[in-house]
Amino acid sequence: MSKKYQFQLPFDVELDRHIKKTYPEIRDYRTVSKSLDARGAPRGKKPVYLYIVDALISKDDQYATSESFTQYQPLKNKPIIIGAGPGGLFCAVRLAEHGIPSIILERGDSANKRMLHIAKFWRYGVLDPETNVCYGEGGAGLYSDGKLITRIKSDLVSYVMEKFVTFGAPADTAYVSNPHLGSNKIRAIINQISDWLRLQNCDVRCNTKVVEILTKDNKAIGVKLQNGEELYSDHVILATGHSAVDLYQHLADIKVQMKPKDFAVGVRVEHPRRYIDSIQHGGFCAAPEMGSARYRLSWHDKWTDRGVYSFCMCPGGYVLSSGTEANGIVVNGMSNYARNSPWSNAALVVSVKNETDIEDKDIMAGLRMQHEIEQKAFDLSKQHATGRELPAMTIKEFMTGKLTDKPLPKTSSPSGIFKADIRQIFPDFIVQHLRKGLEEFNKDIPGFIYEEGLLIAPETRTSAPLTILRDKETLISVSHKGLYPCGEGAGYAGGITSAAVDGVKCALSILKQEGLTN
Repeated sequence: MSKKYQFQLPFDVELDRHIKKTYPEIRDYRTVSKSLDARGAPRGKKPVYLYIVDALISKDDQYATSESFTQYQPLKNKPIIIGAGPGGLFCAVRLAEHGIPSIILERGDSANKRMLHIAKFWRYGVLDPETNVCYGEGGAGLYSDGKLITRIKSDLVSYVMEKFVTFGAPADTAYVSNPHLGSNKIRAIINQISDWLRLQNCDVRCNTKVVEILTKDNKAIGVKLQNGEELYSDHVILATGHSAVDLYQHLADIKVQMKPKDFAVGVRVEHPRRYIDSIQHGGFCAAPEMGSARYRLSWHDKWTDRGVYSFCMCPGGYVLSSGTEANGIVVNGMSNYARNSPWSNAALVVSVKNETDIEDKDIMAGLRMQHEIEQKAFDLSKQHATGRELPAMTIKEFMTGKLTDKPLPKTSSPSGIFKADIRQIFPDFIVQHLRKGLEEFNKDIPGFIYEEGLLIAPETRTSAPLTILRDKETLISVSHKGLYPCGEGAGYAGGITSAAVDGVKCALSILKQEGLTN
């Protein structure tokens, strides 16, 4: 049997050296978790790492071997998975581990080739409506920092983390708090996953757009592709991500049951990285062991019952233009594994309540609200720049409501920025709550309202503004048998890890529907 140990060590003390020096009885160990506590760093308190390790003491003790999976015969018709983001890929992986290959259909290009399309968009404003920051193998998470942070509680989280390690992620991904792969590393991992799936007889197709879910008697029986080809299956997994507006409209047309849900809208806030590092890590900020500093901010307005919070914080990262429509601008953030760009950014968003904030009550109203904000940003860019650059103002200009003649600070965005009053892009309640939120955040992190701080707009794609309804037990659409709404686009996830977990859950449900598991 193994024994659990907990350690609290200064950030610059190596765990392995400490164990060998202090606990000679430990003959082998595995790190279960590792998290940094730097809350006292701004006051001069040395940051510490908190560890939990699983140690072997007795010579007879051994670690369990890797999990093996029961092998089943392939299904008569392969499950069809629409979307090669984390939800779709991990659904395919878990099925393949049980000997069941699937068909994975992705409207955009492969992970390797996506960068060519995206670079043209960032540099020249040439948008490919099928391959961009949101569409393509790997999904939107491929260009949003590669963070594996999740707040969901599920036994499948550890499975997902271990699979990432199997496919090339650093070993500490399985145990470190707030694991981060970076957009550069996760691209290689996605390639490894797709290559492995092909070896398992999966049919992975990029540049293959699904235009119709084929149905009969309120049952999904397959899909129709843009080239006219029809594919049939008893199991259709809908893992399209949160930006597939055309498919949402198709689902509404064939009366798949959906309902509006709350979402969030706001901006990207960008500071010089060293400034955030110094605020968060104090005199320890230059130590290489500390890395780039993170923050997480949240404030709830009790009078309006509305939240303002940071989201997808990217230390040492970049602000990216990530729209999917030629007449709209959307911003997002990412960072590479090293997190060493001169800037740090995060989304600052305000909750949008479907019941009170959106006048139209049809299912597509939230999507239209997102589009209207994105279009206003694009119109501003066409008016003051070329349509490629992102509208921005300093935090202080936003707080005072007055633009100055002073040029904007430098930015990480490869698309460039231009000065504009971004308040006119948003409904008044978004502007008012962002201002209040920034005042509160400046109390939590003194100096957050900083002379060289930027607000870049708009951040609108934090989550899908609707949910595709499904049964809680089977995960099958409540209106169409054989259809499995999955992941972020269906309203059941909020990031790479939770989407991957949801994909695994859909795979397990398929096995159960086929009578292959209890």
